[in-house]
Amino acid sequence: MINLIDTFSEFKSDKNIDRPTMVRVLEDVFRTLIKKKYGSDDNFEVIVNPTKGDLEMWRVRSIVPDGEVIDENKQISISEALLIDDDYSIDEECYEQIFLEDFGRRSIMAARQTLISRIMELEKDEIYEKYKDRIGELVVGEVHQILKRQLLILDDATGNEILLPRNEMIKADYFRKGDVVRGVVKDVEMKNNNPVVVMSRTDERFLEKLLEQEVPEIEDGLIMIRKIVRMPGERAKVAVESYDDRIDPVGACVGMKGSRIHGIVRELKNENIDIVNYTTNLQLYIQRSLTPARISSMEIDEENKKVAVFLKADQVSLAIGKGGSNIKLASALTGYEIDVFREADEYELEDDVDLDEFSDEIDSWVLDQLKNIGCDTAKSVLRLSTEELVRRTDLEEETVKDILKILASEFEGE
Repeated sequence: MINLIDTFSEFKSDKNIDRPTMVRVLEDVFRTLIKKKYGSDDNFEVIVNPTKGDLEMWRVRSIVPDGEVIDENKQISISEALLIDDDYSIDEECYEQIFLEDFGRRSIMAARQTLISRIMELEKDEIYEKYKDRIGELVVGEVHQILKRQLLILDDATGNEILLPRNEMIKADYFRKGDVVRGVVKDVEMKNNNPVVVMSRTDERFLEKLLEQEVPEIEDGLIMIRKIVRMPGERAKVAVESYDDRIDPVGACVGMKGSRIHGIVRELKNENIDIVNYTTNLQLYIQRSLTPARISSMEIDEENKKVAVFLKADQVSLAIGKGGSNIKLASALTGYEIDVFREADEYELEDDVDLDEFSDEIDSWVLDQLKNIGCDTAKSVLRLSTEELVRRTDLEEETVKDILKILASEFEGE
């Protein structure tokens, strides 16, 4: 006869399920068996010892004189009770032990399957709850399987399977089976009653956890990370603030000769990380966020959360960055939409031409687009790059190039 307790012991050794929960599950399974055979489990006691793997089931009934039994589930005649134990007498409670074999092989097999499925469900719930509490935490694992859209990672700490989708990987990431991967737990959800744990290497929290590992002052609470913005694998900006006047937060994060930041940069596939000293002085914060560019002046529109930044000609490309990365990240870090303008020299202003003069060559709606970003003259448009104009207007790149060609031809003889 199949022993359900063996099944329990076999599962208990592999699963991280707490003892009270396991006892409750076992009781439920055996009480279900009792209900099917006897119609009710009210007068039964189920005693489970999870440590030893012991199980006892007792049927408790009141002893009544022969011929006076009304409810067989609650009462037993004195003659039947004496067959169980010859010390029993009328009005006492009779304890009769029930054995698994009494239920029949088919019922035991069904109960075994129920027990297995209940334990599996408990394990799924346990995994879900465990990782739900770990969202945003660092996780280290080994590449177990490489699929087209994702990698299957085995968590070093728990042995559970974690998904690393391709869109949560840095572009330059390349992993082979057996490689060790680091990331953060981004999300946990139940799909088809199975817990799915999603890992990410592009999430801002991954960079935050790497900084916490490398910079003891952050771990100790002396330096606080105010905000992180990333273009994974390309560039990131981190605003930090020190609670101790003696500690330079930027220097502490970078380390001696870059010793602390270099390891993080390597982990993030040479992602360029700018550490920005946070301040409540908005103008200074915007200035720092556009590092390495040096700003000449700026106009802040706090109501519309916009900033017009003016720079010398050689600083414009630094402020914008490769593919607009620097200005996009600075805008995200400060929460203000930043527009870059090149400072005009005096002689340029004298020879400038109003945009309306080009109405016969350029459509009026296109001119309106340029005026909406603060460009009223030909040279104010020419001072901006093609990328910057495309970013700040709704114009196509080809259209912008044609406009620049028309405007530039006006000054060819100079």
